[in-house]
Amino acid sequence: MKTLADLYQSSKNKYGERPAFLTKNSSGEFDSVSFSELYELGLQLGTALIELEFPYKGHAAVLADNRLEWIIADYAIVMAGGADVPRGTDVTDSDLNHILPHSGSTIVFAENDSVLKKLHQNQSAIQNVHTIILIDKNAKGTGKELRFWDLVQRGKELREKGNREMEKRISQIQEDDLFTLIYTAGTTGRPKGVPLTHKNIMSQINRIPIKLAAGERILSILPVWHSFERMFEMVCIHFGAGTYYSSVRTLKEDLKKVKPTFMASAPRLWESVYQGIYATVAKSSSVKQSLFHAALFFSSNIQSAKRWLGFRELDLTGRNVIVSLFVGIFKILQYILNILPATLLDLIVLNKIRQATGGKLKGTVSGGGALPNHVDKFFNAIGIQVLEGYGLTETSPVISVRILNEAVMGTVGPLYKETSLRVVDPNTSKILWTTEEGGPKGYSTKGEIHVKGDQVMSGYYHDEENTRKVMNGGWFNTGDLGMMTYNNCLKIVGRTKETIVLLGGENVEPVPIENILSQSEFILQCMVIGQDQKYLSALIVPNPEFFPDYKPGIGFSSAEEEAKCAVKIQGVIKNSISSANGFKSFERVVDFRLLPKPFETGDELTAKLSVKRHVVTDKYSGLIRDIYSGKKEEVLR
Repeated sequence: MKTLADLYQSSKNKYGERPAFLTKNSSGEFDSVSFSELYELGLQLGTALIELEFPYKGHAAVLADNRLEWIIADYAIVMAGGADVPRGTDVTDSDLNHILPHSGSTIVFAENDSVLKKLHQNQSAIQNVHTIILIDKNAKGTGKELRFWDLVQRGKELREKGNREMEKRISQIQEDDLFTLIYTAGTTGRPKGVPLTHKNIMSQINRIPIKLAAGERILSILPVWHSFERMFEMVCIHFGAGTYYSSVRTLKEDLKKVKPTFMASAPRLWESVYQGIYATVAKSSSVKQSLFHAALFFSSNIQSAKRWLGFRELDLTGRNVIVSLFVGIFKILQYILNILPATLLDLIVLNKIRQATGGKLKGTVSGGGALPNHVDKFFNAIGIQVLEGYGLTETSPVISVRILNEAVMGTVGPLYKETSLRVVDPNTSKILWTTEEGGPKGYSTKGEIHVKGDQVMSGYYHDEENTRKVMNGGWFNTGDLGMMTYNNCLKIVGRTKETIVLLGGENVEPVPIENILSQSEFILQCMVIGQDQKYLSALIVPNPEFFPDYKPGIGFSSAEEEAKCAVKIQGVIKNSISSANGFKSFERVVDFRLLPKPFETGDELTAKLSVKRHVVTDKYSGLIRDIYSGKKEEVLR
């Protein structure tokens, strides 16, 4: 299969009346649409779009969250030879004013009255839009919009009269045509448009190392317009699995109702489940607590033995044959001594915990941020495999992912098939490790990750400047730091680029935050941190001119003066990083630390005075650990 149109048609033929997507009705029960019905609904809506003069290779924006109409619109736009421009209902005014004109969208699908109101409040954003289609049946609208299901009915009538424009369009689609234009999650800066082709996405689907079976139940909770969730839904269509649209709000009850066999998720979800389990255990009797910890202990020992004996233990040094022999003997004994209590306690304790996820969950793919090590170990121990993957929107998105029953914890798995990768020294551009034949193989050597393959975008949409920053000879600079382990798995260790990805999957551009903080006379320099954490914090260099007690290289000699400085800087943060200044809730800076010395050229700063984020992160790693080792959860108000 070369295009998504091929995929959609193939799934209809293979899986027919099997449930494809399931959404909740007003009673809270899941209603399904089959693969055959979905395909036909896509043809009907697409036929109506063509009648509305939607051109081949045209762009249509879909401003909606996870719901049946979303996937129908996707089918219709793609099979009509166009590309969708997706965004959620939380789209901001600044997003609308940039994305709609920049993408050239002429049709906009709006989920509800709230989204419609935003559109009408930003008339300059929709000056080239000739049609707005209102999705929700219960939305009031203004009377000028077209209704989603009315268009589906119109398309049905046209097809019953013999209209076959959609079949003509489908026959024209080429693998280098765009199927989507996803805009990266910008903050106060402009989001970049990532154009992905049929070839990009089909390379992911055709080479997916995780196999699902027809009829499997997949719970969907991530925003459907995110590239990770989008790709995973296409994978479900490929295998004939049923996708149940859920949300974080109803996740607990939906897990029990659906009993999913697999799902895609963000790290924050599993940390939340982890914390919920431990909170429940803490409220239990001392006997139950003891049984829980014993079950976890024995199961962890069993899993550790299995990983070592299966050559799945993280290897950063290269196994020594003699040492491996003795460790192997120890692991065999460990397995023998622990298997009986582990099995019994699994039945008594851990099986009940797994039942909270429906009892049928084989595993989940986690993406959008790093999975905390303690969470990773915990779920592996209780029998739920969390397969951490790595990628970006620009890579459609997956570069590497762990494989079911072969996962190496502490890594993001082996590379995707036919993916080329380089690990490059960010300071000298020297290649340290590469998949290229005859190239260096510096295992466990940290460097910047550059990737090349069919999943990599050609460049940002109508944005040569940003494209030049990341693309060179077909190689895409991810801006992330990593290394290849001796297990031939990729391990992510940090980042050199600016974007911060929080634990919940939110993308934050730190520069606008740093710029507004640096405007304060009290702050000489600052760097926002928070990669793979729940919230943002900042490392701040006070301005010595306003704090005479602060001596560069020493810091404050008086705790009292340092406290006074901290109070003033906290006030700056509170007043600057607020909704009134256009910042979202997850962009708030929750905590900060004062640094003992300014950033210097040749050390923390480049010759152009840009902050070397990976250098600062390494230098103050202890301070950063201190920030996030506490329980501070409240956002500064």
